[in-house]
Amino acid sequence: MVRRLLILIALGGLAACQTQTAERATVSTQAEIPVAMRGVEARQLFGAHAHGSRQDPAPHGSYSKGCLAGGVELAETGPTWQAMRLSRNRNWAYPETVSFIRDLSAKAAAQPGWAGLYVGDMSQPRGGPMLTGHRSHQSGLDVDIWMLPPKRLDLSAVERENLSSISTRRAKGAYVNDNWTRGHHEILKAAAQDPRVARIFVFPGAKVRMCNDETGDRSWLRKIRPWWGHHYHFHVRLNCPKGARGCIDQDAPPPGDGCKDAEKWVQDILNPPPPDPDAPKPKPRRQLQMADLPRQCVSVLQSQ
Repeated sequence: MVRRLLILIALGGLAACQTQTAERATVSTQAEIPVAMRGVEARQLFGAHAHGSRQDPAPHGSYSKGCLAGGVELAETGPTWQAMRLSRNRNWAYPETVSFIRDLSAKAAAQPGWAGLYVGDMSQPRGGPMLTGHRSHQSGLDVDIWMLPPKRLDLSAVERENLSSISTRRAKGAYVNDNWTRGHHEILKAAAQDPRVARIFVFPGAKVRMCNDETGDRSWLRKIRPWWGHHYHFHVRLNCPKGARGCIDQDAPPPGDGCKDAEKWVQDILNPPPPDPDAPKPKPRRQLQMADLPRQCVSVLQSQ
């Protein structure tokens, strides 16, 4: 035991032992970063790549501070899905995420009025921070799915740029509106019941509605998490795949179905607490640099 402690100390390893994969994956010194990447926002570096890296598929880091090796592209059109906003080139992901979309879209196509799914943002070809929008979606394990039920799956590229999803919220997210259908409930339920899924983000009123409407097994509701926005789409986050040592999972949702928590969100929407005059002003968002990301992300960018 003493010998092990000495070895850990020599490696600066007490902290590494505590944080395990997360610490091992982090770039530790500026010297490990090529000169051309220093001082450049990571989003600029990752946003410049049009294709995935020629590496074995692997998610590195966390959902909001990571990258994707060997990313694969979701086909623009499949039997039961279409990728939207193709100009963004964000229909890339870890292979398991692509497989999940295939499976869920087939289940969606069985719902009345749904030809399948319109798939929004996934990740960039090599993951990483995006030029605009999301703070997550960096490791190839996140996907946004439109609330708009597809009536047809032969949209042109131009139509996919101009078509918009629909909002399913009312009263700033306290309730669902008339666009919400039982199909939305069943598709979200199917997604949450998939063991690959870690959690799903949707606006609070939708979570409460699903809690009120569900009469069978309620265990899947634990994965449905209320969050701001998410009324034009819902956000699915997959677990780190088994054996992916450089991937960092988010903490599991609290025990229980989470329905009481969602009701509290709704009450806060309907009766907002008064602002705290002493609350500090939010700090400007600092853009991630390569030193903030796992060390493997350097090789992801350098790969052909």
